[in-house]
This record gives sequence, structure tokens and C-alpha cells, in this order.
Amino acid sequence: MTSNLHRRNKWTFSVGTVGRDMVYTLISTYFLATYVVSVLQPSDAVLAWVSGLILAARLFDVVMDLVMGSIVDNTRSRWGQFKPWILAGVFASALFTVLLFSPFEFNAVAFVTIFFLLYLCWSLTWTMNDIPYWSLLPALTLVPKEREDIGSLAKIFAYIGLFAVAGSIIPVTTLLGHSMSAQMAWLVYTLCVVAVMLAGQMVTLFGTKVPTLVVPQERVRLREIYSVIVKNDQLLWVAIAMILFMTGYLTTTTLGVPYFQFIYGDKNMYTPFTIVLAVASIGGLLVFPTLRKRFSRRTLYTAATVLIVGGYVVFFLAPTGNFIVIAVGGLLLFLGDTLVSILMLMFISDTIDYGHWKLGRRNTAITFALQPFINKLGAALSAEVAALALIWSGINAAKNDPDLVTAGGQTVMKLVMLVFPLVTTVIAFVLWRWKYRIDETFYARILADLRERGQLIDEESVTTE
Repeated sequence: MTSNLHRRNKWTFSVGTVGRDMVYTLISTYFLATYVVSVLQPSDAVLAWVSGLILAARLFDVVMDLVMGSIVDNTRSRWGQFKPWILAGVFASALFTVLLFSPFEFNAVAFVTIFFLLYLCWSLTWTMNDIPYWSLLPALTLVPKEREDIGSLAKIFAYIGLFAVAGSIIPVTTLLGHSMSAQMAWLVYTLCVVAVMLAGQMVTLFGTKVPTLVVPQERVRLREIYSVIVKNDQLLWVAIAMILFMTGYLTTTTLGVPYFQFIYGDKNMYTPFTIVLAVASIGGLLVFPTLRKRFSRRTLYTAATVLIVGGYVVFFLAPTGNFIVIAVGGLLLFLGDTLVSILMLMFISDTIDYGHWKLGRRNTAITFALQPFINKLGAALSAEVAALALIWSGINAAKNDPDLVTAGGQTVMKLVMLVFPLVTTVIAFVLWRWKYRIDETFYARILADLRERGQLIDEESVTTE
């Protein structure tokens, strides 16, 4: 691949993540614990039903991730494997994102039913875009450094989108709420976020050029999906470790706003806190290429886990209202989380080549379907954990009044938001360290063997779609 093509792909692919992560953050982090609880204010029974249906929809959707991976792997078109599905998925998911935040008044049964149908449609259409979008990344290059280069920049743009929402959603919807209803304020905000997503995805669709680096593979039959994943042992262990990590991480982020509102008594602290998190996360991505020149992936993952554990301990012990101590805990926590997230992206990318080497066939989309599979399953489990925490702690019943939450309720929130994720993070690291064996030396051997078999094309002679 020429350096000019690499630079073009790196930037046009990465720009597409900004709006996507804005929408995903809006849904995964703020829809249930903030919008539904604080704006719609359902009863405990309705909230329990809603959270349970979110879990059901996401569990169904994670299975569809693998089916979508098979569909993408089997796609043959003049626009390639990925772009037709990216285009269809982004417009469909944009529609259902807007519908989820559209104001409507129904009785409890109708509300739960309509909500479930809309959320399920959003999940499925998001999958239609998500699987081919991230499957595009490993298809752009086989060079580990270039993959890390693209992945790091894509994550930087993704975090820009994430923290753009995290830092603006409370003040903007509050400001808009002065001139319209709270539900309309959230709808207007959602429309702006969706517009950014559509614009960014157009940059990716028209800007990226996919080089042909791999010898064409036979089509994958639907019944072969399970064996593709299970027989790729390295992919399987990475997936399990990452599900544990993401469940804990997303539990913390989902409970962020209610934690500041009901534990610290001031939800407005959350906005400056997101600035700290943005500095930690984007800073981590910026220094990642430099760190990779000096340290192995194993060393970086170990260091990242230590930072995360330290961050949770500082956060847990932080005195109420002491923003400096809270900020230090957040810096440690999200710097470590950022390093783990980019490393996991690289681990999954490498298992594509490992599966090609071990099984004799390359299943890029099915393999990379595990990343959204992991994120969605982690989000589903964390949403259920968060909903239970909001109910058990008495926060949902408090209806925005921190004085109604008891000391016992506050303890429940602290344990669920800080201790539970710490435990899942440590278990994930131990499992990865025990089972994952694709280091830099082994990966170089994998590529050399594939070239010797004639299953990879020399990059000097690539063509592009």
C-alpha cells in the first residue's frame, strides 16, 4: 500500500467514527439511566421491564452480529463487501435513533411495547452499519504498525464524539428545556447528533479505498459461523476477556450522571469531570504510538490494568465534593481504559490473520463481528446491572431528589459503579494473560506462512476497490 493511500484511508476512516460514537454514547450511556429515569420518570416496575427488554433486545442482536458478519463476508458487489451495508445501516439506524427520542404519551403497557420494538429495530439497523464499518479497518492493511496507526486515530475521533456528547448533553438539554419540554429538548439534541453521524459516514464511504491484499475466499455458509469462532481459540479468549472488561467499564459510564447527582449531590459536576476524562482518553490515544515503540503489547496491557485498579480505588475513597481527588481517580481510570480499548482492537485484528493461518480461510467480517458483539453484550449486561442498582439503591424512586436516597442506597451505588467493574477488569486481565499467545514474533510468523502458502498478496502489487 502506498503511503498516500494509507494516509487517505487513515483519516477518512477515522472521521467516520465521530458521529457514530456520538449516537452510540447517547443510546448506550444516557438513554436508560438519564433520559428514561430523569425525563420520562417511569415507575420501578416499568423501569424493570424496560431494562429487561433492553437486555433481551441486545442479546438477540449479539447473535445477529454474527449473522451480519456472515452476510458481509459473502457480499460481492462493485462497491466491495463493506460499503453497501455501511450506507444502508447508517440511514436506517439514524431513523430509529430519532424515533427513540420522539415524544409520545401512552399507558405503561403500550409504552413498554412500543419502546421494545423501536429499540430492537435500532439495535438491528445499528448492527447493519457497525459490522461492516469495523470490518473495513483490518481490510485496509496487513501491516501491524499501519493498523495501529489507523486504529489509534479512529479511537481518537471516537473519543471526540463520545466526550462531545458527555460534555454537552446535560447543559444543552437543560438550556433547550427552558424554551420547550424536556422531551423536545432531547429530540432536538438527538437530531443534531444524528446529522453529525451521517456527515462523517459519507466521508468514510467516499474517501476510503480498499486494497486487495487477500486471495479471494470461498463463501461462508451460515451454519459454519459457530465453528469459525470456536475453532479460532485466540479470538474466543479475547472475546471472553473483553466482555468482562466492557461490562464493568460500561457500568461505570452508564451510572456516571446519577452517581454525581445522588452521591455527590451535584450533577453539574459531571460536565467538568468529562473534560478530565476527555484529556485522559484522548491523551492516552495520542501517546499510544510512542509507547508502542518502547513497550510490548503485553507490558502496556499490564500497566493499563494497574492504572484502572488505582483509579477505582482513588475514586472509591474520594471525599464527597473533593473534585481534585475525583479528577485524579478519573484520569487514572480512563487512561487505563483507553489503552485497553485500543489494545483489544489490535488483538481482534490479529486474530483474523491467526484464523486464516490456522483454519485456512479468512473470515474478516465474522471475526470482526466479535467487537460489536462484545460491546453490545457488555452494554446489555451493564444496562441491566445499572437498572438494578438504580432500583435497589432507591434512586429511581427518589425522582431526582438526592435527599430521599439513604446511606445504604449510596453504598449500593458505590459498590456497583466502582467495585464491581474493578473485579471484572482484573478477571479479564488474568484470563487474557493466561490464554492469549499472539505476540509480535508469532504474528510475523503467521504472515510469513500465509505468504508462503500463496494466501496473501504482496502489498507492492495491490489494487484498490
